[in-house]
Amino acid sequence: MTDEEIISAPGLWTNGKTPAGVILGNGTRISGPKAFARFKSEQTNALTIGDLCTMDGVHFALNKDARVTIGDACAFYGCVILCEKEVRIGRFVIMGWNVVISDSDFHPTEPNERMLDVIACSPLAEGRPRRAYPSKPVIIGNDVYIGHAATILKGVTIGDGAWIEPGAMVTRDVPAGMRVLGNPAQIIGPVGDES
Repeated sequence: MTDEEIISAPGLWTNGKTPAGVILGNGTRISGPKAFARFKSEQTNALTIGDLCTMDGVHFALNKDARVTIGDACAFYGCVILCEKEVRIGRFVIMGWNVVISDSDFHPTEPNERMLDVIACSPLAEGRPRRAYPSKPVIIGNDVYIGHAATILKGVTIGDGAWIEPGAMVTRDVPAGMRVLGNPAQIIGPVGDES
């Protein structure tokens, strides 16, 4: 294929037909048989991915009210995006293997409530509804690098040009152009300052 043919080719999932609510930009490819194994969103624009993106082995676990938006020219490899309500990712974002993004805890944190949630999720529940748990949007800017095995938790905003070091546990906002490292992630300086 020529560059022009790649750019204008319709987006596709190489393992089948995408679920309803998935909108793929031109030249975008999703690969991996489990990409949509836990995709339950009922939104008309549940997953929108821009042009020329590579989503290799990405697992999109979206609950019924979830919306995920990903900008142009992104490359994600073996990531998991867990979304209860909203995840927004900008353009030119790279994510390494085993990155996890989660906009919710997906279970209560208090022990007694958590046990009731386990019961509600079991076959014994017979359709009993789960209790609500907190969810806050995750917003990732443009030109962000997220190293392998990093985790981005609910309510976090990552500014443009930020660099998330491998293995970082990001629990609070990262300013534009900054590097973070550790668990919990701490700012270690501006991008480009390797001292």
